Amino acid sequence: MQFSLTTIVLAMAAVAAAMPQGNGAVIQARQNGNRPVPRGTCCVANTSLKQDSCVAANGQQGRCVPGGNNCGSRLSCVANSNLQCVNNVIERGKNLCRARAPGGGLFDGARIIGNLNQAQVN
Repeated sequence: MQFSLTTIVLAMAAVAAAMPQGNGAVIQARQNGNRPVPRGTCCVANTSLKQDSCVAANGQQGRCVPGGNNCGSRLSCVANSNLQCVNNVIERGKNLCRARAPGGGLFDGARIIGNLNQAQVN
């Protein structure tokens, strides 16, 4: 039985496509509307939207939220373990989450709020 180079290449491509992608990068990019999946403390300026998926500086899955890290006008990438979320309020197609502030409260951009009902949602 002979195999052509084309057959071998197509078989290898099929195997590669069937293999899972590391860190769920493909799923995250799809969740972000094919925008980049940020890694680190800050999300991508003028690209990332609130509630986009990201990978925090500690390697945990997270979300892009206003406030939480020193990112200037950019959204912060905050690990899910440092977020407070509510399921009955939707922001950008996902449940609303904000970063926990030291000493209590939640970051909502430059201001600290007492609960998620006070968050500026868009």
